Amino acid sequence: MKASYDFSKARRGAMIPASPGKVRITIRLDKDVIRWFKSQVEAAGGGNYQTLLNNALREHIARRQESLEKTLRRVVREELQAVR
Repeated sequence: MKASYDFSKARRGAMIPASPGKVRITIRLDKDVIRWFKSQVEAAGGGNYQTLLNNALREHIARRQESLEKTLRRVVREELQAVR
C-alpha cells in the first residue's frame, strides 16, 4: 500500500452505474422479509434477492389489475393443483 493516495480527481457515487430503467432508492423493510427473499435466492442456487423482490412487486401489480373472476379462477386452479 502507498503511504497516501490522491483523491483530488475522484468522483462521489456508485462505481458501477445503474442499468437503464433502474432507479436507486432507500427503503426500510422488515428483517424477516429480507431474510425470506435471501433464503429463496440461496435455495435456488444463487441470484439476487433484489431482483426477486422486484419480480414479486411486478407480480403483485399485475394481479391487482386482474379482474375478480380471473383472480378466483387462478386461486381455484392453484388450490386444485396443490391437492393433486
